[in-house]
Amino acid sequence: MAVSTRFLLGSLCGILGPMRAYASEVCRKEYQALGMSIISTSWGIGLVLGPALGGFLAQPAEKYPDIFSTDSLFGRFPYLLPCLLISIFSVGVFVVCCFLPETLHSHVGNGEESNDSEALGAAAFESNSPQKSLLKNWPLISSIIVYCVFQLHDMAYAEIFSLWAVSPRKNGGLSFSTADVGEVLAFSGLGLLLFQLFIYPLVERNFGPVMVSRAGAVLTIPLLSSYPFIAILKGLAPMLLINGASILKNVLATRQQRGAANGISMSAMSLFKAIGPAAGGSLFSWAQKRQNAFLFPGDQMVFFLLNMIEVLGLLLTFKPFLALPDDNIS
Repeated sequence: MAVSTRFLLGSLCGILGPMRAYASEVCRKEYQALGMSIISTSWGIGLVLGPALGGFLAQPAEKYPDIFSTDSLFGRFPYLLPCLLISIFSVGVFVVCCFLPETLHSHVGNGEESNDSEALGAAAFESNSPQKSLLKNWPLISSIIVYCVFQLHDMAYAEIFSLWAVSPRKNGGLSFSTADVGEVLAFSGLGLLLFQLFIYPLVERNFGPVMVSRAGAVLTIPLLSSYPFIAILKGLAPMLLINGASILKNVLATRQQRGAANGISMSAMSLFKAIGPAAGGSLFSWAQKRQNAFLFPGDQMVFFLLNMIEVLGLLLTFKPFLALPDDNIS
């Protein structure tokens, strides 16, 4: 039931691709980068509110016994409250989406819209020309593959982190509660939001997206290697360190995606995002059975394999695999 529900949620949650496409169409060319940035910022806000909502509202009868009794509906179904609120929020989003205007038009000049014949001609040109050579465009395909490898790593990490955080210390985990995990993820989302707004645009403008991705991958490897050793610490230190490490991990995983070839890139990315949680959960379960292994015991093997995926993504950002387009290629 859990796997089936997770599959349906992922299958029906196709909002990011259409929103990126919508932003690229509703904004003029000079404002498309700003539109994509706003979407990323909104995603960061969701990373702040979403984990906090799930972590603080799950099991309400245990956390808030004065409000929710164990015999109440929310006591018998401890995860109903956050799911119910998310569903109500989704209904509200659905209603708002019904009022969004269609974007089947073209912009020309200094604010005037083209007439019908010009719009149809532009639409025909855009729909016919690029599609003939889209799959033969190696700079595009290579960048999509690199992005998918990094997405596989990020999704597997997201699945493994929560499992590792709540697992008992005897198995190498942190013994966190759901509220503790929600707090860590909320701080991580807040750090990502601030980074996206104030630091990332400056860094990317000065060093370029490829160099930023390489630096993020290189710094991620020692960071993930430190996770098993954080679990050994006692007292307040694990909470403080894992908050800092989680913020850094989310910041280093920031990778901007352009709106070009949005359908192909989002479809490929979604496939890897579907594989990531299942692979991460299976890997974590297997690692729990080898606590006394000589080489990379227990959770050390989990983070080692995550690092291997990150290394693969890092290597793929170099030539001859990753081909950067010429300046005259859009």
